[in-house]
Amino acid sequence: MAIRKWLRPSRRSLLSTGAAAALGVGILTGTAPASQAAGSLPCDIYASGGTPCVAAHSTTRALYSAYNGPLYQVRRASDNATRDIGVLSAGGVANAAAQDSFCSGTSCVITAIYDQSGRNNRLTQAPPGGFSGPAAGGYDNLANATAAPITVAGHKAYGVYVAPGTGYRNNSTNGVAKGDQAEGMYAVLDGTHYNGGCCFDYGNAETNSRDNGNGTMEAIYFGNIKVWGYGTGNGPWIMADLENGLFSGVNAGYNANDPSISNRYLTAIVKGQPNHWAIRGGNAQSGSLSTFYNGTRPNVSGYNPMKKEGAIILGIGGDNSHGAAGTFYEGVMTSGYPSDATENAVQTNITAAGYGK
Repeated sequence: MAIRKWLRPSRRSLLSTGAAAALGVGILTGTAPASQAAGSLPCDIYASGGTPCVAAHSTTRALYSAYNGPLYQVRRASDNATRDIGVLSAGGVANAAAQDSFCSGTSCVITAIYDQSGRNNRLTQAPPGGFSGPAAGGYDNLANATAAPITVAGHKAYGVYVAPGTGYRNNSTNGVAKGDQAEGMYAVLDGTHYNGGCCFDYGNAETNSRDNGNGTMEAIYFGNIKVWGYGTGNGPWIMADLENGLFSGVNAGYNANDPSISNRYLTAIVKGQPNHWAIRGGNAQSGSLSTFYNGTRPNVSGYNPMKKEGAIILGIGGDNSHGAAGTFYEGVMTSGYPSDATENAVQTNITAAGYGK
């Protein structure tokens, strides 16, 4: 999303043959099983549904059952040394103790969030963009590595705490949807950390960090800005940032079916294909997903067909608008339009991960 001046108010890991077959049957019939075989994580589930991850980012846990590499990198202030932070075991949670030891007695920032998909779609410090608001022109800030401590399955971990001015980006990606190609994405966020700035996004954006017009983005937005679109109550809302519009449904502006969110840990989903897109969401600690919108592209010129460019952003708008706040824990982007059944199975895994427990 761009703020106009006048608006300033194959590392894929597979399920075991039996588990993959069972899940595949559920997806095809629309009745995915309530739980998966031990060890099947979000990107395993997406792969079995025929919509593999092309980007997989998390500072809290592995998103493939076989993943045993680094999740993110931190840099400490005392000597500018860096350290990769990995998982405690393959398919496991982050080794936060390694970060605590490395950063002891000084401060650290998150310099990179690695891509677990094997496509090297890592996120690093966002470069200057087309945003012309206050503090524009330089590279974005990096997140304080210790500002969002949580637990996952009883183990300490850290999220990506986005204060206004903070942002991550990759403008040279591999395999991310372009044009009107189909894609899906989810993010697990802190549902209590948000503001009305533009724009706390995760997803597909322009490759030149500029506002290139309607339909050149497709990203998850979370917050309570009402300049473009909004839902019921006072927010915050899950919406889709499609550039020059945050959409809560088919209409520009208000859409009654997009509710305000109150979950401490939130699963947010946006997915799109030719002239069809959806918003879904749910409590990342328990329960199922709800569908807040599922239908045609917005009834505004420029969004059908879409003109997605394939960059990836976190915490900022497509033109590097960086006035937003939020906290990110994990998220993926897929090739192809995931079925609801696939996403429901992913949600089951997320709630089983034990955020905050």
